[in-house]
Amino acid sequence: MNSKPTRRTVLAAGAAVAGTAALTGPLTRTASAAERHTPKAKPTIVLVHGGYADSSCWNGVIQALHSKGYTTIAGSNPLRGIPTDAPYIASLLDSISGPIVLVAHSMGGTVITNAAAGKSNVKALVYIAAFVPDVGETQGELINKFPGSEVLPVSVPVPYTKPDGTTGTDLYLSKDGKAAFAADVSTATFRLLQSTQRPFDADSFTYPTQAAAWRTIPSYGLVAGKDRAIPPAAERWMYSRANFRKVVEVPASSHVAMISHPDITARLIEDAARATC
Repeated sequence: MNSKPTRRTVLAAGAAVAGTAALTGPLTRTASAAERHTPKAKPTIVLVHGGYADSSCWNGVIQALHSKGYTTIAGSNPLRGIPTDAPYIASLLDSISGPIVLVAHSMGGTVITNAAAGKSNVKALVYIAAFVPDVGETQGELINKFPGSEVLPVSVPVPYTKPDGTTGTDLYLSKDGKAAFAADVSTATFRLLQSTQRPFDADSFTYPTQAAAWRTIPSYGLVAGKDRAIPPAAERWMYSRANFRKVVEVPASSHVAMISHPDITARLIEDAARATC
């Protein structure tokens, strides 16, 4: 009997092997070129203002980010102190699907330091001339750690009635506050800022920080070199202590770097966003 395989036998065996492979599928899979080079979705940029300001202080930064295709949300910070502000901003973060780069100015830094704790969708924190407190610290301690803050003498205390009937004190930036708060913007811009400001509760300086999100979330910072609200030395010290991934210093900037230097501010935010992709 001839044991040499015929052409028909070889073809039948090949078909059987191919059928088995089709049923079982490959054991390993190599990503296609398109899959290897498809970028992740851009994060949503959430911007949190500080005291003596409102969300409009981010307008120039928002325009720059929009031109790069970023979705942005300028959250309205209640400015009542950590127990109110942090949960409010945290709820805003919970409403957003996908990755977030969370940005704050001034007192907003304390808010995001608390609000972002435990939020897995927050991929980066960006502090613009902002407080970066550790657990147990207050803003009052940090603003007095280094000399140079001139903003309290140009703050106007105004009593207000709290929901429980007690009296609180709001602090407003006076019309004489340009040099201390926004020395490098035009007089017209300062007048608009001062007219539309949101005051903050004076007790905001006394609440101890409950969490330090910068310990687990990559962080970035901008130092305003001529800041007379939060001393530049304090900003440098806080950023160094928190081991920020990148720090940009704008030597001529007042406290409101996002208004006077929106493009530099936006570029730092974009650096943080790109690092998440």
